Amino acid sequence: MNVYVAEGASDEEASAIAAALAEHLGTTIEVHVGDAEEPTATAEPPAGDEPATEPDDLGPTEREELLREWIEDIERGGPEKYRERLPEQGKLFVRDRLDLWFGDDGLHFEDGTFAAFDEWHPDSPRVEEYDDGSRVPGDGLLTGAAEFEGRDVHFMANDFTVKAGSMAARGVEKFLRMQQRALKTGTPVLYLMDSSGGRIDQQTGFFANREGIGKYYYNHSMLSGYVPQICVLYGPCIAGAAYTPVFADFTIMVEGMSAMAIASPRMVQMVTGEEIEMQDLGGPGVHTEHSGSADLVARDEEHARELVADLISYLPDNAGETPPRIDGRTPARSPEGIDSVVPSHPDKAYDITDVIERVVDRESFFELKPEYGKEIVTGYARIDGRPIGIVANQPAHRAGAIFPKAAEKAAEFIWKSDAFGIPILYLCDTPGFMAGSQVEQDGILEAGKKFIYATSSATVPQQTVIVRKAYGAGIYAMGGPAYDPESVIALPSGEIAIMGPEAAINAVYARKLAAIDDETERRETEQQLREEYRQDIDVIRMASEVVIDDVIPPSDLRAELEARFAFYDDLTKELPDKKHGTIL
Repeated sequence: MNVYVAEGASDEEASAIAAALAEHLGTTIEVHVGDAEEPTATAEPPAGDEPATEPDDLGPTEREELLREWIEDIERGGPEKYRERLPEQGKLFVRDRLDLWFGDDGLHFEDGTFAAFDEWHPDSPRVEEYDDGSRVPGDGLLTGAAEFEGRDVHFMANDFTVKAGSMAARGVEKFLRMQQRALKTGTPVLYLMDSSGGRIDQQTGFFANREGIGKYYYNHSMLSGYVPQICVLYGPCIAGAAYTPVFADFTIMVEGMSAMAIASPRMVQMVTGEEIEMQDLGGPGVHTEHSGSADLVARDEEHARELVADLISYLPDNAGETPPRIDGRTPARSPEGIDSVVPSHPDKAYDITDVIERVVDRESFFELKPEYGKEIVTGYARIDGRPIGIVANQPAHRAGAIFPKAAEKAAEFIWKSDAFGIPILYLCDTPGFMAGSQVEQDGILEAGKKFIYATSSATVPQQTVIVRKAYGAGIYAMGGPAYDPESVIALPSGEIAIMGPEAAINAVYARKLAAIDDETERRETEQQLREEYRQDIDVIRMASEVVIDDVIPPSDLRAELEARFAFYDDLTKELPDKKHGTIL
């Protein structure tokens, strides 16, 4: 506001007038003396001194109160009799489950609360006669966004009190929207599954449609490798519902509660005549030990949440971000014990996790698929707070020979780790890929091909350690020199060869040894040949010929890996310009 005062007013007087008017009127005041175009003094109203307003004493209307009543009714879930059965089944009501996962303040918002409202609620003009058994609040599915362990996530959760968590048109729409929004936001997705599959008696409108249940798996495929998809199973997930956990990057089943199968036991009996219980058909034991479709088994609902909280701490929000790093910690066990842990004889068993614990940060190793393909250990850990993926042969199980399941497990793990930018550490101690008629029938060549392809195609930094034996094509799959890792280093116990000494001597010198009649002489000759062969494949010779980069004192392995992963932290590697490979 411009204010004009008579000629002769001093600057101090002009300033006092401006300040008084600005405080009284609550606006900016410019004071001009006489006819001056430029103000002599300017004043702003005091901060926070807004014009007073009348207090708002209006409260919620009846319309708002009614809406809140409807929401409260929806949040009760399905028929009370089904909710009462949940404790007997050892499971939480879905909204209590969300409280467990996200706490009181972690749920940002829910989408589709009123889905299917007109189909069941007594206040809907479309419902002629209300029946408690027809309750389908939210159409049996909750979706929305929340904060989990300090990270924003999208989520879906089946309400098992609503027709056993089955899927119908409105719930399918909610599921699809949640996935499509995750594609926009680049935010991880949690699938809290407890579904008996599609609602067969209502399949029109959601089964075969372009935007129907089949679009789940299209969206899963689009999200794959872009954002982490983590699934927890809380019940028997049948048919279409069973595909979400296998499309997810990581799947956790709950002991005594979870199952998944392409068809129910009753359907299996109808089709094949086989009588089988649900747990034997598709329980945790089946999918963690035999099919490899699940990663871990939780003891109960609380344990499932703990496992996911640990897992997500290694993963970025999406493929464009760096995996989260924390303060480093010393290993749980001293690296100085590594050489004592690794036997000098290549055939003697030991547990590779004894080496891992002496290399990675204390309490950071998070193993995945521990019961599947046990000849290889896979999991995430940290070195100096930096997330890494570990692929390690396990000499404690079948000498660390690579069987088809182990090869598939390793390939899948490398593929996922590479997708989310997690560097990989290979700990090689293997006699190579297993031979024999059974493994050929089980597809050892196909599985081995995928393992080697994943190692070849990974663009994250890779470090390879020859812990002991590296025989046959095993060294290829385990990031050997030909596969362009950032380093190949060895411990003094290491050996690299086409095959081990025993097999080599028998293959090359069988006739020569057989021709020696004296048993003592034959044993001595065999031992001499064996020692000569081991000298030929010793890692010192490999380092001398610069086949590998260095031989490291075992006590220094932790420090060496810490330095190498730190140096190559920002490395980018390019693949040939092509649409994609044809192997996986």
